[in-house]
Amino acid sequence: MNGTTRDILAAALDGRNPAPAQALTLARETDLGPLLETAATLRDRGHGNLISYSRKVFIPLTQLCRDVCHYCTFAHPPKPGQRAYMTPEEVLEIARAGAAAGCHEALFTLGDKPELRYKVASRELAEMGHPTTISYLTAMAELVLKETGLLPHANPGVMTRDEIAALRKVTVSQGIMLESASERLCQKGGVHYGSPDKRPSVRLETMRHAGELAVPFTSGILIGIGETREERVDALLALRGLHEEFGHIQEIIVQNFRAKDGTKMAAAPEPDLDDLLWTIAVARIIFGAEMNIQAPPNLSYDEYPRLVAAGLNDWGGVSPVTPDHVNPEAPWPHLDHLRRNTAACGKELVERLAVYPAYNQDLARWQDEALRTPVLRAIDGDGFARTGAWSPGIAMEVPARYAALAHGPLASPKGTAVAPIIERALAGEDLTEADIERLFRARGPEFDAVCAAADSLRRQVNGDVVTYVVNRNINYTNICYFRCQFCAFSKGKLSENLRGQPYDLGTDEISRRAIEAWGRGATEVCMQGGIHPEYTGETYLAITRAVRDAVPGMHIHAFSPLEVWQGAATLGIGLDEYLGRLKEAGLGTLPGTAAEVLDDEVRTILCPDKLTTAQWFEVMEAAHRAGYRTTATIMYGHVDGPRNWARHLSRLRDLQKKTGGFTEFVPLPFVHMEAPIYLKGRARKGPTFREAVLMHAVARLALHPHITNIQVSWVKMGPEGVKACLNAGCNDTGGTLMNESITRAAGTEHGQEMPPAEMDALIRSVGRVPRQRSTPYGTPPAEQVQRSYQAPELTPVVLTPARKWQRDGELELVRN
Repeated sequence: MNGTTRDILAAALDGRNPAPAQALTLARETDLGPLLETAATLRDRGHGNLISYSRKVFIPLTQLCRDVCHYCTFAHPPKPGQRAYMTPEEVLEIARAGAAAGCHEALFTLGDKPELRYKVASRELAEMGHPTTISYLTAMAELVLKETGLLPHANPGVMTRDEIAALRKVTVSQGIMLESASERLCQKGGVHYGSPDKRPSVRLETMRHAGELAVPFTSGILIGIGETREERVDALLALRGLHEEFGHIQEIIVQNFRAKDGTKMAAAPEPDLDDLLWTIAVARIIFGAEMNIQAPPNLSYDEYPRLVAAGLNDWGGVSPVTPDHVNPEAPWPHLDHLRRNTAACGKELVERLAVYPAYNQDLARWQDEALRTPVLRAIDGDGFARTGAWSPGIAMEVPARYAALAHGPLASPKGTAVAPIIERALAGEDLTEADIERLFRARGPEFDAVCAAADSLRRQVNGDVVTYVVNRNINYTNICYFRCQFCAFSKGKLSENLRGQPYDLGTDEISRRAIEAWGRGATEVCMQGGIHPEYTGETYLAITRAVRDAVPGMHIHAFSPLEVWQGAATLGIGLDEYLGRLKEAGLGTLPGTAAEVLDDEVRTILCPDKLTTAQWFEVMEAAHRAGYRTTATIMYGHVDGPRNWARHLSRLRDLQKKTGGFTEFVPLPFVHMEAPIYLKGRARKGPTFREAVLMHAVARLALHPHITNIQVSWVKMGPEGVKACLNAGCNDTGGTLMNESITRAAGTEHGQEMPPAEMDALIRSVGRVPRQRSTPYGTPPAEQVQRSYQAPELTPVVLTPARKWQRDGELELVRN
């Protein structure tokens, strides 16, 4: 390796991509080792241990093409008795088979403008009512999206700006291989001679239009077709230039030429593996850590795992249904085989959509409005494909990958990339937001390592006891004038079409429920409700007194920070004074709800008129200062992601270090089924099972040693989810609830009460010891524990119908 190359590689590792002149010098570098090492390091920085792929179906809409590339067997002239184009029925047959096989992508590949060369093509298009192939493609992409839910990706060749714009409305991404930037290959004797659409300038112009229109775009180069290494670098630099201008090139494909019988290049030599490795590595070095570099695994036979060492992070599309029509001689590897071989390289195979994760973080920019909801509902918090049907609140089996976690703790794999972060957490060091975010992105062995460490820490801190409280939820009104986009419980002028009728309980019904709960062994009533426009701070005081007077021994756990803020504001007094009045009235502790995600980046979308992050913490700090203990929660899995979750946990930890007032951390996964923001198409389907378990496990590590109790919600996670979380850092299962209204309104199927006998059985099923507790984690009265196991059936609740109300203007909640 010469000194110039050494300087280029050092600069690349320092985050500085080589300038064009420097990149061209790499074409003369023959020492493969340093190139591979640098490329692999860059890839790991940008993509960690993940190698992605897209589960797709291949739809060859037409194999007619006006170009005559010398290496291609995909395109062929018209054949007697054979249609020029697939029919809509044929397209749907393939797409439906793909959907049934769990595919997310419908890849449309076709010849370039065959109607300009073949009369049969133009005639058939006219008969179908389409002027061009692109017009018919647009219609078929729309049909597949509508009928199957597969997300279309189109590779139709050279296009005009208007054609790209039309396709943008029905495809999530588009692509065209540059193949080469060499005009020389278009001259007589070159592989692209006689192929007007293969001129580099024409293809680059198509990509420029795509950039201007904000289309996530795939491109790449084809090596071994007569180009020099300098020309390969030229092509990569041309693509980099467009990406630097528009940011729309989502992947660079490095595809190796394969000789095919029946073509002019049937006897041409193929590039060897080292040549392919060299090109992948140089592509990574030219583009840097973040770019997605892809090489198809089916074109390298059994040696494809070696490509990982060259810095790729993607295998491209792999189909369990259709062959590779462009390279029919090279079958796709079976997905299980691909997963095993990827794992043997120390990497985790992860499924993506046709559009890459980075572009799924800003759908308003990168997707047409009609496509944003289908993409959003198909992704997880990282922007990768959401696999499996599990969602919080739905009664179904735990995904197979995580089933073992419901039966016992996971073994801790050694040598994972997250091991240093875990070690710091176990030592009681404060993790940075970047550390916490990295743990939330754990998959495969890293996921196992995080869960195992969290379980080990739980055992060290809490032993094998799992606690819970016998309580009753009392939601005194579902009328609310706030417009939280996730809430299916509240009723107001904009939400009367959702579940249930508006109600407003009188203090007599609240007292009756508290008395009944005490008779059934409860030691706590948890009371929260909507922000009724006629409620004031006196309302909350009256509710508190009513319960205290009816059942003096009952612990009152009530009022979210929003209710406290609103109560103080309506009385025109400060938080400290109002919290003091609540304590005099009998309030024991506060639930740390209304937190959702404590990051205003999320709150402006999810609950724009609610408390800000700073205001939520202001209430909590005031409550702790007044001597209250409170819980802390997070409601996650909607429009948020690992970065937001990391900020949330670190901010909770920082307040806990200051006040020590939080008793427990309670993750509340978003239940989507009836939530307005989901029904409007603007939220995911809640967290995936992996994300839900990680929220509990990462919290155990990130909040240690400051918050020692991590709770799992059975009403959201279900019994099997509870078992998994108990083996991933949790030591508490919350409350028996008796009446659960809020999650039930959102569509949960896990019921509204788990009596103590059932809770005990659930806890014992994972080899742990159940124990009832009081709200502040003390010992409940023995007579109440005994009553809880002999509880009579609940009497029907009374939902006092709300009287009609009229608001004159908006209630001002900002205190002077």
